Amino acid sequence: MSNRNRNLLLFNKFIFKELIPNVAYAAKWLVLALIIGSLVGSASALFLTSLYWVTQYRESNLWIILFLPIGGFFIGWIYHRFGTSVVKGNNQLLEEFYNPLKIIPLKMAPLVLLGTLLTHLFGGSAGREGTAIQMGGAISDQFTKWFNLKTDDRKMVITVGVAAGFASVFGTPLAGAVFALEWLIIGRLRYESILPAFLAAIIANYACEGVWLVHHTEYLIPTVPVFDLINVFWVIPAGICFGLAARLFSKSTHFWSNYFSKKIKYPPFRPVVGGVIIAASVFIIGDTKYIGLGIPTIVDSFSQDLPWYDFLVKIAKTSLTLGSGFKGGEVTPLFYTGATLGNALSAIIPLPVALLAGMGFVSVFSGATNTPLACTLMGIELFGAESGVYIGLACVLAYLFSGHSGIYNSQLIGSPKNQQFLRRKGKRIGEL
Repeated sequence: MSNRNRNLLLFNKFIFKELIPNVAYAAKWLVLALIIGSLVGSASALFLTSLYWVTQYRESNLWIILFLPIGGFFIGWIYHRFGTSVVKGNNQLLEEFYNPLKIIPLKMAPLVLLGTLLTHLFGGSAGREGTAIQMGGAISDQFTKWFNLKTDDRKMVITVGVAAGFASVFGTPLAGAVFALEWLIIGRLRYESILPAFLAAIIANYACEGVWLVHHTEYLIPTVPVFDLINVFWVIPAGICFGLAARLFSKSTHFWSNYFSKKIKYPPFRPVVGGVIIAASVFIIGDTKYIGLGIPTIVDSFSQDLPWYDFLVKIAKTSLTLGSGFKGGEVTPLFYTGATLGNALSAIIPLPVALLAGMGFVSVFSGATNTPLACTLMGIELFGAESGVYIGLACVLAYLFSGHSGIYNSQLIGSPKNQQFLRRKGKRIGEL
């Protein structure tokens, strides 16, 4: 065969076996990411706007907190009557990713949206990430049915939905994409999902912030010291404390969830009891800073002296809220826990208070979700690249010292043997 014919054969092989399939792959996921990102970003915009309204109403009408037990019963009854197939929330997304059995019901999105808004309206302590991720996962998984996607493509669609939900609710597209890749299996990134995850995260964030004009809270670390050996030394105890706080948060939430499940057999009564305790504590303390998202306190932690025990009270109220059956996420309370702990540590660690608050903000989140890479990127997106090395080191230390038992019971360590076992047995994580 002549050189000309050989070159022509190689060229044709490149065109038909590499270039065209790759272009088709990129085009397919660009279209899916555009549609899913737009839908999920718009859903997040609706959620964030509604959350702002109910928070403002609660703070202007504190009497409504008295009705937290009644709101809790309504949330519990709605899920008991209509939401038993979606009650697992984020863990259900994980289980369907590991071992796909059935399409995630679309009703997960409106149910978690309603439940979270009612939780915040009546004064529960919860976050918003769980809501956004569940809405993203439920919306995106419908495309599995509509487009008759294979198992591998379905896993990517779930990843796309998670990335879109996380990115749009926090305004961090890079962290949202990596979180969706990292949280699914501890210690293993699915590189085949990088392109659709990043596309969906960027599009969803643009839809929420650029199209619907829903803006996110800005945080500032004005001074970042030189990164030298002395400062590295001080990051180590801070990172360990953040990891232990993440572990305490996770263990507390699981404890209350197990306790209420064992002691109260009828699910709608669980948030009633939790609601009574939380509502009573609000009026006994005489302050609402520990309920809801707690954004004002998080902002204050970057510049003001706060009571050292703020992070412990937030852990107690959030774990009780979520453990008793109220709906919402854990991440913003984790931000609160980390930022206020960092603020407290500034009394003994000679680093700027804003830097310690920022480190804690993402590090406790890292430890509780086992996602140090995503949290490092989130810190850089929120606070700037100057603090990136401090944040990265703190996130890794928090991840190491929190253990693998995070806030998601169904999260799987990335061992091929574990995954083969799941496929062979056809079981969900909770049944192992």
